[in-house]
Amino acid sequence: MTHDEMIAKMLSDPEVRAEYERLEREEFFWLDIVLNARRAAGLTQAQVAERMGTQAPAVARLERALATGKPSPSLATLRKYVNACGKELVVTCR
Repeated sequence: MTHDEMIAKMLSDPEVRAEYERLEREEFFWLDIVLNARRAAGLTQAQVAERMGTQAPAVARLERALATGKPSPSLATLRKYVNACGKELVVTCR
């Protein structure tokens, strides 16, 4: 069975699909924000790291954490990352 076939099979289960969609909305939301900020700024992970005062592997771990949800970075870390990309992180509650 290929990877794509396995994913399709797992997502055919309504419970698995519901959980995946919940995670996609909640967790991938932050990943999209940081990746879009980095791409819009035309920066590499190493360049973001330099602007944050850290090393490239730390930025890679942060992006990976956002993709997996483990561990979740703090808002302060997300703000620092986004600021390094020349953006401002604004959080609102509706």
